[in-house]
Amino acid sequence: MDKMKARVLKSVGNLEYCDYPLPTLKPDEVLFRVKACGICGSDIPRIFVNGTYHFPTIPGHEFSGEVAAVADDKYKDLVGMRATVFPLIPCMKCENCNDGKYEMCRSYDYLGSRSDGGFAEYVRVPVWNLVPIPDNLSFEAAAVTEPCAVALHALRRAQIEIGDTVVIYGPGTIGMLLAQWARAWGAKVLLVGTDVNNWDFVESFGFFDYCNSSHEDPIQWVKDKTNGVGADIAVEAVGVPVTACNCLESVAAGGKVLFVGNPHGDFTFPQNTYWQILRKQLTIFGTWNSSYKDTHKSDWNIVVDAMASGKIDAEKLITHKFDLATMDKGLEIMRDNTEFFAKIMVVNK
Repeated sequence: MDKMKARVLKSVGNLEYCDYPLPTLKPDEVLFRVKACGICGSDIPRIFVNGTYHFPTIPGHEFSGEVAAVADDKYKDLVGMRATVFPLIPCMKCENCNDGKYEMCRSYDYLGSRSDGGFAEYVRVPVWNLVPIPDNLSFEAAAVTEPCAVALHALRRAQIEIGDTVVIYGPGTIGMLLAQWARAWGAKVLLVGTDVNNWDFVESFGFFDYCNSSHEDPIQWVKDKTNGVGADIAVEAVGVPVTACNCLESVAAGGKVLFVGNPHGDFTFPQNTYWQILRKQLTIFGTWNSSYKDTHKSDWNIVVDAMASGKIDAEKLITHKFDLATMDKGLEIMRDNTEFFAKIMVVNK
């Protein structure tokens, strides 16, 4: 077998389903059989608007599966291992890598954008990037590890504490993962969304304190829910100016504002909103990707343990499943917002 089925981005908007050469392994790499791969929100502009760093490229960076073959005999015991994959491949040379802050590597490779990713039957993966998963964790749930680790990393950056009130603007996939982590931390969770959100879906996770900002002032709602004080942590998980401003307005004095959502364009703050940062002495946190280390406290290992134990329900976030041949429908749902979705999964049988 020297060919595999894959979704190959040959030009912007042209994601071809075709036979493609099997990856050629380098030392310290494995041939990874993809069982499930989530479609990330970032895949939509990557496929339809901006393209990748080169063509052709196989997108897809949220995936799980099992080791099918190894490049080096010293890794032969890994064959058959169930795993998910940290998609960022650090240079291991820059100052950030030397500090173990691989998510901020200055010269990284990335499966699914800079190198071929998981919208395929197989992908080559460095041994270092493999994260073992237990037998009781499904491949579909394990493919949500990457966004789940992003959410965990964000709240760890903001130094969340037991008893905090956390308001999350944007209850999408990342927002709902943030909400689950905040609840697991012992925080009170408030959710703010719009008419595009499915509030029955939100309630199915046990969250009932939410505001539909299409019909209600979210800033006043947060203040009403906090006795006029405001939230201890406000999380921007949408990437638009209005929610960023609402975070600054609805957080308590001395509070924290956490920016998670990728920006959809330039941001401009009204002067009175900017004053909130100064007068309330707010702390602003940025977050990027997730931490990855070979310790039990790594974001990725914590996520796998939390999903396997049922503390975090990732599988419930999966609203649609397609295979490689039919995944165009999933991409169209996300691009055109034609129906409600949370996480759309591509599954290889």
